[in-house]
Parts: sequence; structure tokens; C-alpha cells
Amino acid sequence: MSSIPARPSLRPPLPSKEASEMRRMIASLTAAALLAAPVAGAAAQELPSTPPPIPAPKAFKMPASETYTLDNGMKVTLIPYGVAPKAVVSLQVYAGGINEGPDTWLAGLTLDMMREGAAGMTAAQIAQKAADMGGGLGTGSGATSSGVSINVLSERTPDAIALVADVAQRPTFPESELARVKANWNRRLAIALTQPGTLANAAITRAYYGADHPYGRVLPTPEQFGAYSAAQLKAWHAANFGAKRAHLYIAGRFDAAAVKAAVEKAFGGWAMGPERELIPVDPKPGPQVLLVDRPDAPQSTINLMFPAPEAGSAGDIPMRVMNALLGGSFSSRITRNIREEKGYTYSPGSGVGLLPTNAVWTFNADVTTAATGPSLTEVFKEIRTLQQTPPGDEEAAGMRQYMAGLFVITNSTAGTLVNTLATRDALGLPRDWVDTYVPATLAVTPAQMSEAARRLPLDKMTLVVVGDLKVVTPQLQALPELKGIEFETVTVP
Repeated sequence: MSSIPARPSLRPPLPSKEASEMRRMIASLTAAALLAAPVAGAAAQELPSTPPPIPAPKAFKMPASETYTLDNGMKVTLIPYGVAPKAVVSLQVYAGGINEGPDTWLAGLTLDMMREGAAGMTAAQIAQKAADMGGGLGTGSGATSSGVSINVLSERTPDAIALVADVAQRPTFPESELARVKANWNRRLAIALTQPGTLANAAITRAYYGADHPYGRVLPTPEQFGAYSAAQLKAWHAANFGAKRAHLYIAGRFDAAAVKAAVEKAFGGWAMGPERELIPVDPKPGPQVLLVDRPDAPQSTINLMFPAPEAGSAGDIPMRVMNALLGGSFSSRITRNIREEKGYTYSPGSGVGLLPTNAVWTFNADVTTAATGPSLTEVFKEIRTLQQTPPGDEEAAGMRQYMAGLFVITNSTAGTLVNTLATRDALGLPRDWVDTYVPATLAVTPAQMSEAARRLPLDKMTLVVVGDLKVVTPQLQALPELKGIEFETVTVP
């Protein structure tokens, strides 16, 4: 999806002489203020010793929206939102990595190539059209969906709908551009294969989901990717793009009647195509420990994975709040422990990964090689502590407010709201989920947080460590939690 460009400065830069005078004036005013500060401070009223209490975040109220379905099965959602004269047009198609078969990254390459030519236009002409509308067109693909999106001036929304439709329905996949686009992807792949975090992610998903499951295939080999042809891209697009798998979101300021007419004109004739494909998962249960060797590496990369409650289930929101407390926020327990107190790592983190048929809790950190075992000791300790003892009321309330406030802030723009709605719909959540998220988050109790932590039994973990195995392995073998587990050394991809 295209990012929303930053707003340019409304004031032009000052000429150098004027700028110098302005700097001298500011310096003089600052000095005067500093000299006056003690006198003002002495006369000022004494400040309170404790800050006022922070009020609970207000619930996010979903703006009035309209969702309807075209005769060919494509869904459309219109969301009047905001005051800026801009609109986001985002087409989401339920096709991605799960539809690639063994051809990993084929969907991503296909979506990139769709910008290189469509409906008789070249890549330069597509880009110019988008720029004339005040935005830039972006494409991208993930595990279960792909998107074509643009952010434009309000009056150009009907034109943006037409451009998105051309790119989504009528890409030409020009042979003349394929080598260049593949070269860019090959550079990404070459870099990815040197990154310990990427290697750890590829190893852990393959171990958890299995090498034959789409979720378990993260990286292609360079030889495999290099063999992809324009004919394969065309075939993948034809087999997976269609109206029944598509949902068009339009948010911002726009003329609803003109937009509806433009949608019907641009998408009404799109062939229905196949139904959405949902692939079940049958993850391999832990415990399992996999090691990837990086001789003489100064750091080890640690990845942990556990099953988590599926999106929309009773345990979903408590797991999210618990995650923020345990490892998913900067003030989380694990971060305070192994970053602030022990100094083993710079940026540990955990998260809840949600897919239409699966959910996982993951933790990752890059730690100094000598502290690999001690870091895991502390992570395991924090998990067990939360499992056994609910957090105090103050800590629990802080995490609830953090999660609720973050949700409200995240959905403050038309583009981010579209992302939230697209995620809601992709996961099959109810229409009122956005409205109920904040109250549900604020209602999570300390006991529920502790119960959510108990969904991470250490004897069911999947653990991957990428590092200097001659140094790391003895540390892992000494951990009580890993006693009796057979270590497997693997390569990626």
C-alpha cells in the first residue's frame, strides 16, 4: 500500500541574511527569558508534587460508513472521514502467499509488476497519472491478501478509482521491465539471506507450520526466484484476481454519488473469479529447538513461538493486553529486565500474529552471544511469573490504557482506518469490532492477563536461535527448560 506523504512546510525557507537576523533575535529573546526565569519562578505558585490522574481513553467511534456489494460479488465500503480534502482508495484482494503453491514470493513479484504496465499505460504513465491526482499508487502482497492503493485529492477520487481498476484488472506484465524488477527483488533476497532475524523467522515458521504449508514458506532460493517468468505472473494474476475476492475501501472526503458511479463503471464488469481460499493449519506442537549456525557472530537472534487464541475469540483481547505487559511495549517486563536492567539486548519485543485460520504469540531479540542463555533464563522467568501471579492493579491499568489509547491514535487518519477495517474483514471479525475494541480492552482484568500468559506453556515452545553455535549451544544445554529436548541444526532456506 502507498504511504501517505508528509505534509510540506507552509513557510518557505528564509533568505540567508534574513535567517541570520532571525537567529540573532531568537537568541536575544531566549537569553532574556533565561535571565528573567529566577524572578518569575520565585513569584510563581508552587507546582503540585504529583501529576493529575490520567483519564481513561474514550472509546473509538467508527464513523458512519456504507458497505454494499456489486452484482459480480465485489464488496465496497465508503467511509466519510476527516476534514482534509483527501481520499484513500484501497482495493484489497484475498490472494497472496497462500495461493502461490511452492512458488514463494511469486505473488509479491506479480504485484510489483502490475505497476509496470496496465491498460495500455507504461509505468511512467501510471506514475504520472497518480501524481496528477496528488498521490502515488502502491501495490503489495502479504500472506493472505494483496492490495492496490492510492491517496489523492478529494476531487480526483473518481479518477483514482479508475486507475486502481486498470492496474488491478488489466496489467500487461511487460517483458522489457521484468529483468529490472527481478533484479531489485534479488537484491532484497540476497540481503535477507544475510539477516539473522530473517533467517530465524524463516526457520521458526517452517518448523511450526511445516515446509509444505504456505505459512511455512518464507524465502525462495535465488535459483527458484530467478526462474520466474512473465507467463507465470500472468497466470497467477488470472487465477487469483477477481471480483468475488475483492473489497474496495474508500475513506476521506469525497462525493458519494460520484464515487458510486465511478465504482460501478470501473469494477461492475470485472469477472467474478474464484471464491476466497482459506487454508487450515495443523502446526507442529512443541517443544522443539532449532539452531542456525553463524560462526563467530557477536550476537544471537532468539525467536520463540506459541499458539495464541484466534482473532475474535474470547481470549483474543486479553492476549493482546497481556502481550503489551509481558514483552510488546517499551515499558514491558521483558524489556525492563533484559534491556534496562541486564543490558543483554537493545530492542527485544513480542507480538500477537493473527491470520484468518491461525494465531501465534512470538518473541524475538538480538542479544550478545555470551548472554544467550542468561537472556532466555530471564524471558522464561518473566513468563512464569506472570502465569503464577496476576499483575498489580496499577500496572494492569497502565497497560489497558496504553493499548486503548494506541488504538485510538492509530486510527486517526483515513489511511490507517482503512487498514484497520481491511484487517477486521480479512479476519472475519464482526462489523462492530472497531467500536467494541476499546471497551473490551479496558475491561481486561489482571486475572485474565495471568490466564492469557498461561497459554504460553514452556513445554510447548518452538525456539529458534541463530548464532555462534560453538558458544551458544552449551548455554542452551544448561537451561532447565530445555532439558530433554533434542536440538536440531538447520539451514535456511
